[in-house]
Amino acid sequence: MSVEVEKKIRDALEQVLIPGIMRSLVRMNLVRGIEVKDGGAKVILASAGIPGESQDWLRKKVIAAIRDIPEVKETTVEFIEAKPKELNQIQQIIAVMSGKGGVGKSLVAGLLAASFAREGKDVGILDADITGPSIPKMFGLNEHPSGSEGAILPVLSRSGIEIMSMNLLLPSEDDAVIWRGPLMSKAITQFWEDVLWGKLDYLVIDVPPGTGDIPLTLMQVVPLSGVIAVFTPQDLTAMIVKKAVKMAQKMNVRVLGVVENMSYLLLPETGKKLEVFGRSKGEQMAKAAGVPLLGRLPLDPELARLCDQGQIERYSSDCVSEFFTNVVIALNERK
Repeated sequence: MSVEVEKKIRDALEQVLIPGIMRSLVRMNLVRGIEVKDGGAKVILASAGIPGESQDWLRKKVIAAIRDIPEVKETTVEFIEAKPKELNQIQQIIAVMSGKGGVGKSLVAGLLAASFAREGKDVGILDADITGPSIPKMFGLNEHPSGSEGAILPVLSRSGIEIMSMNLLLPSEDDAVIWRGPLMSKAITQFWEDVLWGKLDYLVIDVPPGTGDIPLTLMQVVPLSGVIAVFTPQDLTAMIVKKAVKMAQKMNVRVLGVVENMSYLLLPETGKKLEVFGRSKGEQMAKAAGVPLLGRLPLDPELARLCDQGQIERYSSDCVSEFFTNVVIALNERK
C-alpha cells in the first residue's frame, strides 16, 4: 500500500513547479525521499537552487498538492542540503565544436537542442562560449538566472529548453568578458558543477572554437557522450576542423560525426543548389576524420531571420531533420 501511496505523492509533486524555472520538483530531481507511515507522509526535498524565502512557499505548495490523496492525513516537508552535481542526472551529453569561429557552431547546437525538444525530450544547453555567447540571442532570452548560494537555476526557453550562458549573468548583454584562460576554465567548471540541470535526456554544449583551455577543460571534466564537429566548405576551415577532431580523439572522446554548415544556398526560383563557398567537402572531411557525415546544412535567410528574432525553435526543414536523425543514430550506435 505504501508503495502505491508513494507513487501518488510523486505524481502529485510533478505538478509543483519551482519558482524561477517552472519545472517540477521531480524533473529537477529535488525529491530526495518520500516516507509514508500510519497515514502520514514526509517529503524530503533538496534545497539546492531554492532560496530561503521560497522554501516556505514551496512547502505550502507541496502540502496542498498532496492534500487530495485520501490515504494521506498529514504531510510534513523537510529540506536538506545537496550540491547540484549530486542531483543532476543527464543521460547524454553532446559537445558541438569547431576548429575556428564563424562556422555556425552555435547555430548547429541550437538546432540540435530544438530538435530534441520537439521530440518531447528534456533538453538543456550549456553555452560554454564565454567570450562570444550567442545562444541567448537565438532563443530570445535576456532574464537573469535565479537560484541560491552554491546553486544556479538555468533559464527556460519557450519550448522548455534549459539554458545557461555567461550572457545571462552579465548586467548587460553587450558587456565584454575580458578574462584569461584559467578564469574561463574555472567558470566552465562552475557551469557544470553549480548549475542545477535536474533530470535531462540530453545536454548540448556549445564549445568555443579552437583547441584551447575551455575545450580541454570540458573534455577533462564533463563525461561527454560524443562530439560533433562543424565546418564550412572553405579549404582553410576544412583543414582547421581536423585539429578539433584530432583533439577529441586524443582525449578519448568519441566523435559522433561532422556537419557541413553553409554548404549551399537553395535558389527559390529554380530549386538549384548554389555552392556559395565552393564545392562541398562533406564526404571528404568525414572520410579524412573517419567518422560519419551527419548532414549538410544550407544558408537559409529564413533561419537567419528567426535567429535574429530569438525564435530559432520555430525553424524546421528537411535537412535539419536528416541531420537530427543521423545524430540519434550515431548516439545509439555508441550503446
